[in-house]
Amino acid sequence: MTPGSGLFKTSAFPVGKRDTPMAAAFSHRARRKWLKIILTTDPAMTEAAAGLLTELTNGGIEIAPTPAVDAEQVIGYLELMPDGPPEQAEGTIELLRGMLAAVHRYFPERSAPELRIEPLAEEDWGNDWKQHFKPFAITPHLMIRPSWEPTAETGDCAVIEMDPGLAFGTGHHQSTRLALRLIDDLCFAQHCIPDRVLDVGTGTGVLGMACGLFGAREVLAVDNDPDAVAAAADNVSRNGLEGIVRVSGRDVTDMTEFFCYFDLIVANITHDVLIALAPTLNGLLAAGGHLILAGILAGAQADSIRATFAGHGLQHMTTVSGEEWVAMDFVKTKKSEYRSQNEKNGDKIRVEPVA
Repeated sequence: MTPGSGLFKTSAFPVGKRDTPMAAAFSHRARRKWLKIILTTDPAMTEAAAGLLTELTNGGIEIAPTPAVDAEQVIGYLELMPDGPPEQAEGTIELLRGMLAAVHRYFPERSAPELRIEPLAEEDWGNDWKQHFKPFAITPHLMIRPSWEPTAETGDCAVIEMDPGLAFGTGHHQSTRLALRLIDDLCFAQHCIPDRVLDVGTGTGVLGMACGLFGAREVLAVDNDPDAVAAAADNVSRNGLEGIVRVSGRDVTDMTEFFCYFDLIVANITHDVLIALAPTLNGLLAAGGHLILAGILAGAQADSIRATFAGHGLQHMTTVSGEEWVAMDFVKTKKSEYRSQNEKNGDKIRVEPVA
């Protein structure tokens, strides 16, 4: 792919640096706090209890069996204000007690529901997985090593040193492995190293960093989750890739003003989001560029993705699979309508170079 002019306006996509990454996992916001509410109830009252808890917590609930045949547990989480007073949830809990008592009056022959409360504070989930997260080769040319593990012999492999922080993505999930497999194949087997890369839904930044290590000149990694932006920025800084990979919380649908096109777009998200983003991704992809999609279940989802992106003029090149997941590589065989219209109007495609 032919190198082009610079991609990013310096002020548009700042990279957040952190001097002590793990200690700064919550530096961009306060830790969240919850009350874990556990209701143990007779199965006859489970549905009513679940409805009450859903309304009061405004969130999802879990219904779980218990060792006792005549009891089930309904579990929900009530989020608290991080700086709120300790008694901030007392009114809600008392309201729940009153509602449960009212429900029990309809089932006097059954045992009354039992209510238990446990405080929870948000923690860095990566700490819980350190004992399971060891260095591993994820493709023939890439190894992922957690920052707390000593440096080991890597041969010819590039190495990503990382901490997951509060974001999803250590490389263990099949969707990440499959996307990296296609990126590795594109860069090494096909000898087609992209110049400009867009990583949509970057998470911890693994896919974008891999592209940078494999030779891409400019990578923009975007995510709408502030925790992911913080974790990815930490990992980019830790790996010395700040001059190549930029991390942003910018909405990917709000990028056409930059008049830039990407030689490779990677998106490891979910089927429904990929379908919704199809016109946007197609519009940002350069003619002849590759689009690698992951986070797709085999079967109906794969068929839907293939048909949708083919409908936008993209040619399906290959599908790789692992367990129940697939990843796909598409190629754009014609110019973007957006670019063609600009050229027709005589507009220049102009961007500022990376600082």
